[in-house]
Formats: sequence, structure tokens, C-alpha cells
Amino acid sequence: MNRLLTMNMLPRYPRTGQLATLCAASLAPAVALAGDAPTPDKGDTAWLLTATVLVILMILPGLALFYGGMVRSKNVLSVLMQVFITFCLMALLWAVYGYSLAFTAGNAVIGGFDRLFLAGLTVDSLAATFSKGVYVPEFAYFVFQLTFAGITPCLVVGAFAERLKFGAVLAFLVFWFTFSYLPIAHMVWFWAGPDAYTDAEAAAAASAGAGFIFQKGALDFAGGTVVHINAGIAGIVGALFAGRRTGYGRLPMPPHNLPMVLIGTSLLWVGWFGFNVGSNLEANGLAAQVFANTLLATAAAALAWSGVEWLWRGTPTMLGAASGAVAGLVAITPACGWVGPMGSIVIGLAAGVVCLLAVTRLKAALGYDDSLDVFGVHCVGGILGALLTAVFCAPALGGTGVYDYVAGAVAGYSMAGQFMSQLWGVVLTILWSGIVSVAGYALVNATIGLRVTEDEESEGLDTVSHGESAYT
Repeated sequence: MNRLLTMNMLPRYPRTGQLATLCAASLAPAVALAGDAPTPDKGDTAWLLTATVLVILMILPGLALFYGGMVRSKNVLSVLMQVFITFCLMALLWAVYGYSLAFTAGNAVIGGFDRLFLAGLTVDSLAATFSKGVYVPEFAYFVFQLTFAGITPCLVVGAFAERLKFGAVLAFLVFWFTFSYLPIAHMVWFWAGPDAYTDAEAAAAASAGAGFIFQKGALDFAGGTVVHINAGIAGIVGALFAGRRTGYGRLPMPPHNLPMVLIGTSLLWVGWFGFNVGSNLEANGLAAQVFANTLLATAAAALAWSGVEWLWRGTPTMLGAASGAVAGLVAITPACGWVGPMGSIVIGLAAGVVCLLAVTRLKAALGYDDSLDVFGVHCVGGILGALLTAVFCAPALGGTGVYDYVAGAVAGYSMAGQFMSQLWGVVLTILWSGIVSVAGYALVNATIGLRVTEDEESEGLDTVSHGESAYT
């Protein structure tokens, strides 16, 4: 009996690969006799499932607590509810059509319907990794990618927290998930897998159906463009559409529960090891290096943010340290599988300083009300990490370089050429998410309306939207 080998549903640009030959295509699934089909390594499978659980942990309760602690007490339940229900909703959409549109054959922008309603997905179907002849169960890959599709819309809600209708939030995120997250995921991560690269001719033939940004050679190991820049742009557009919170700039709006913020941050950090290290898909030496990079960059960013804040304010704050840690996690995400430990530290230090400037100086200069600094941390941090990937991927600076699957060796590296590839991914993601976001918010505003009334905002969304109160 034949077994389906799903070689065209990979989530990441390969950890190494020559730009000229790694423009892999969306080939039709290869079919092999059961006796010839590879057997997934149980260690890889166990790690991928564990990583999936860790990413769920970083969403529920990690992100929910992180966001919930930063809003005022009258709105904490509304933010917790938005994150919780958004994740549940995206999980179902991913199963119905999201997985298929992101990771099956279609064109350079969007996939097709081969996995609509998970058709053809069985316990025997396999997904390729980044090593030739190595596969994981497709179900493990499906649930791992589900968590990425789930957390990205959840990130967006922090930008317009405390002022949008619950129904409006869900309606917009369904629209944005469909028309921004799925195409960007396909454009950045869709390729045929390493076994498609048998010779130069085969590699050239494969390139025709790869994701558009992938074809441009952009490196994004775990979601700098797909997750963070994408969500950050949707967030800032939403903040601008919604307008400032009543009293913003005149009334104090401090976080209501900093211990909750720290707990959420800590859970995010732990869960992020699943996010980044799990993106390797295999439990091997590179996975350990990704773990080290994620740890070091985060520590460096938290210290950098706190240090600069200490110099400016005279005191380092808990909120600043937590924000710095998240900025470091964001910035190392696209680079974590491409850079060495020293490169990860530099990226973390840069993220701590640059993101601090974004959420203080830039935000004050432009006057927008991004409630929980989704743009300043996720979009700015994602851009920084994506561009610095081109710098610290260089073998001369401790990076992995770029591997040529056809030649079977690390290829020559051009920092300038890779920087242009990274710029392609950054700019296209900004434009795509921006256009889709404007259309989505405008549509929702014209139909059901975006914002609650001023009286409802004053009362708080916990009681207005959910009839409950976090504290009695």
C-alpha cells in the first residue's frame, strides 16, 4: 500500500542552503512504496510535539498574562478573553483551510486546497525536515504550525487594547488571518524540501513554485516576518484606526499588575524555546545552538533595555526589563538558526536599545496610542532581527553561512546580497500586511463598528463586553 510523502509543506527556510539553488518549489507530493518510505525518528517527533506544547504555553497563559498585567484593572479580563478566544478561533480556521492555503501547492503567493478540511492528512503522511531523507509525521508538523498561526493574531490585540468591541476584534482577525497571515506564511516558508535538490536542473525546476519571498532568498528561521512584522503592522494600523484611548496623554494609564507582567514574560521566554528551537524540526546539534542563541539574546536585550532606562530615568523598572526580554526574543527569532552565540548577543543588545527608543521616543514623537507597544517591540524588533540576520549569518562572524544542497557544501557568502534578500522580505511584509489591515479595519468599521462608546470605555470592557470583573 502506498504512503504519501508530503515534501512540500515545510515551515522554514532551510537552516542552510544556497540562495541560487534553494528556491524550492511546491512539487506534487511524492509517492513511495511503504517499504521505501523513511521512518520518522522518534526523538525528532517527541521534540516537535514538546515544542508545540511550549508554544501553546507561551500563548496561554504566557501572552495573556503579559498583556493582561499591562492594562488597567477594568480591562484585564477583556484582554485575557481576546487572547484566549482568538487562539481557539484560529486553531479551527487553521484546520479548515489555513494549513492548506499556507503549505500546499498553489502559486508563489498562496497555496491550494489539497489539505482543505485536512483532506489526505493521515497518521502515515510525512513532512520533510531540513536534512535529506529525514521526515516527521505530518500531524506533528500540522499542530506545530497551528500554534504559530494561533499566536500571531493574538499579538495584534495588544495594540488596540481597552477600546475595541469584542466582536470587531474577532471579525478583523479572521479577515487578517485569511488575507495576510496565510499568504505571508506561504511566501516566506513554502518549499519542496531538501530531497528536491538532486542537481542544478532539478533545483531550477523546483524554484518555479516556491513562495515568492523564499525565492528572493530571504532567511527567516522562526517568524520575524511572518509573525512579528506582520502582526506589528496590523497592530499599528489598528491603533491608528481606533484612535487614542480616552484621556491618553492626560491621565495616567500604568500597568495594573506588574507581577502578572513578569509571570507572563517568564512564560513567554520558556515557551519561546519551543517557538525557535522547534522550528528546526529535528533534535540535533543545531537545535541546541538555537536554544543557546535564544537564551543569550533575550538576556542581553533585557540588560540593555534596563541599563539604558537606568541611565535615563535613574531607576531600572520591572516593566522595562520584561519589555527588553520580549524585544530580544522577537529580534533573535528570524536569526536564531543562522547566527552564532556572539552574534545573538549583539542582536539582543541592539534590540534592547532600539526597541526602547521605539516605544519611548518614536511613540512620543508620532503621538500614536499603541496600548501595549506591539509595533515598537514586535515590528521594530522583527525588522531589526531580519536585517541583522544578513550580517551575523556570515561564517566570518560566527554564522552558519548558506549551504548548497546540490553541491553538498557551504556556499560562498555575500553579506550585501543577503541583506537585499532580507530587505525584500521586510518591505513586502510591511506593505502586504499594511494594505490588508487597512482594508480589514475599514470593512469592520463600516459594518459593525470598531470602537466602544466613550461611556463604555470609561466603565471598562470587562463588565461592558463580558459582564464580569477580574477583582471584587
